[in-house]
Amino acid sequence: MSLYDVGEELSMRYVVTGGAGFIGSHLVDYLVYRLKADEVVVIDNLSSGSPRNIEMHIDAGVVRLIKADLSKRGEWEKGLKGADIVFHYAANPEVRISSVEPGIHFENNVVATFNVLEAMRLGDVDKLVFASSSTVYGEPSVIPTPEDYHPLKPISIYGASKLASEVLIQVYSELYGFKALILRYANIIGARSNHGVIVDFINKLRTNPSRLEILGDGTQRKSYLHVSDAVEATMHLAVNKLDSMHGVDVYNVGNHDWVTVTEIADIIVEEMGLGRVDYVFKKTTPDGRGWPGDVKLMLLDIRKLESTGWKPRLSSRDAVRRTVRELLGKT
Repeated sequence: MSLYDVGEELSMRYVVTGGAGFIGSHLVDYLVYRLKADEVVVIDNLSSGSPRNIEMHIDAGVVRLIKADLSKRGEWEKGLKGADIVFHYAANPEVRISSVEPGIHFENNVVATFNVLEAMRLGDVDKLVFASSSTVYGEPSVIPTPEDYHPLKPISIYGASKLASEVLIQVYSELYGFKALILRYANIIGARSNHGVIVDFINKLRTNPSRLEILGDGTQRKSYLHVSDAVEATMHLAVNKLDSMHGVDVYNVGNHDWVTVTEIADIIVEEMGLGRVDYVFKKTTPDGRGWPGDVKLMLLDIRKLESTGWKPRLSSRDAVRRTVRELLGKT
């Protein structure tokens, strides 16, 4: 069953890079079920995504999957021609890996974004929705953090790769007349996610139900948004803002509240029905963050997004609980 109700028909052709992955596949669901898309082209290298996430749409003949590496120019570029909107969601999402293998984020995030923009330019496609990240802010002095906060000083290669991609999009918009929505997402969670703190904790507790190693001191506090809310916000903006806007516009996509890592662990232990679990905190930095480059406190200001008529349905805590139940097969 889809997370989204069947809605009014709006026939268009879309391209979703990373469309077999976590957020991308939920976006594809929305395009098929809600917008009744004529065709959705998914371009994905399947490094973290899976055809299983969209196989029902492939079987129905609505979605065409192109397996390709966007960091390399190639035949996949033909898939963008004639698209009404490109949703660029392909990226390596592992923030932690950027501290030890920075080249992965440069190739999969920055080079891939440049190649997508070039394919759009050559294919006469002029509308883009880009999945950016709260990590572009680094450790801001203003919390909640608004879109116009400066200076943008990411502290991870992942954040830097997203900011570099934003700059490329800004320049392509100026030079070639692209319309682009840049969406800076908070931590997006939900069914089909295969990385992140919730997945990590569940896997650890399945291995050892009495002990849980937690990276950092447990006081890291961040905002979480369920993927259904994230996709609703994304499409609300794409449908209502993209056609009428000029150039590039930036929106934070997040929640009003935040939760600590220890609170997340408590919810998971409760939902798994475990008894006493010993939390073992592994401090990897002097100030207790999870790893070098991890932002310890993150809460986005979403008033600009809410001014357009959208608001989240689930709080951070409720989003965490729902995600745990989804990943455990309880819903």
